[in-house]
Amino acid sequence: MKNSEIRELTTNEIAERIDAEKDKLTRMKMNHAVSPLDNPISIKDVRHNIARLNTELRSRQLTENK
Repeated sequence: MKNSEIRELTTNEIAERIDAEKDKLTRMKMNHAVSPLDNPISIKDVRHNIARLNTELRSRQLTENK
């Protein structure tokens, strides 16, 4: 997910996406522990997506408070 795509989302959609991505990350980690994933780098990609979403959410919170 690109930053430009994230900026187009509403604040509620970003919060929902964060929850969904965290669930996805947990499932991927569990699956990888049981049997190796075909592409273990995808775990890293999901973590980066969560960070991007959190960054955009935080920047929106800061601009609202000003």
